[in-house]
Amino acid sequence: MDGIEKRFTELAGRADEWCCAQFSDFLNMEEQSELAALKLRTPYDLWGGYDNAERRIAAFGGAEPCDFPIAIIKSEPLNAKFADKLSHRDFLGSLMGLGIKREVLGDIVICGSTGYIFCLETIADYIASSLNKVKHTSVKCSVVQELPEDAQAKPEEKTIIAASERLDVLAAGVYNLSRNQVKELFLGRKVFVNSALCENYSFIPKEGDVISVRGFGRFVFCGAQGTTKKGRLLVEVLLYK
Repeated sequence: MDGIEKRFTELAGRADEWCCAQFSDFLNMEEQSELAALKLRTPYDLWGGYDNAERRIAAFGGAEPCDFPIAIIKSEPLNAKFADKLSHRDFLGSLMGLGIKREVLGDIVICGSTGYIFCLETIADYIASSLNKVKHTSVKCSVVQELPEDAQAKPEEKTIIAASERLDVLAAGVYNLSRNQVKELFLGRKVFVNSALCENYSFIPKEGDVISVRGFGRFVFCGAQGTTKKGRLLVEVLLYK
C-alpha cells in the first residue's frame, strides 16, 4: 500500500471509529481517481469550495452534512493601474515562495488581476498576512466568504462534428488535436472522466459527464444533437477554458 492509499484508509477508519467527518488535504485529479479506485466502504464527499473545482478535499464519514475546512483569500493589486497581468502561475509561485505546500492549496481562480485562492482554513491567516507581492505587483489580501459570480468561469457552448462519441474522437474535436496527439494524452495519464482516470480510448461518455484533459481544460459532454448530410455526428459540449 503506497502512502496516499494508506492515508485514505486511515482517514476512513478514523471516521468509522470516531463517528465524525475526517478530511484530507486538497487532492488533484489523479489522487481523486486513486481514491475512487480504492472502493472504500466508508462513504465520502468531495468539495473544492465552488462548483466545478478541480482540486478538492475528501470528507470521510460523518452522519450529517459537514462544513469543509476551506477558506478563500482574495488577493488584489494595491494599485490596479500599475498592476501586472497576473496568471495562475504567478500566484502559485508567490505562494510557494512563502514555503506553503501545494496540498494545502486548492484552485486559484483569476479574475482580471485579482486572484481568489482556495486553501485550508489553518493556513488562511498566514496567507492573508504574508502574501504582499505577486510577480512585481504589490497586493493586499483578505478572507472572503464566497467566490463572486463574475469570477466563476462561464462555459462556452460548442458544437463539434465527430465520427463517433468515443472519448478520443471527442477530445480531438474539442481541442483541435490529431488522433496521435490525443493518444499521447491517454498514454500520459492526462484524461479524466468525472475525476476518474480514463485510459480507454474508446470509452463512450454519458450525457453530463465532465471530461478533464490536463493542460487543456475540461468540457461537459451534452450528447449528439443530430447528424450532418454525410452522416457525421453533431455533438454539443460545454467548454470551460
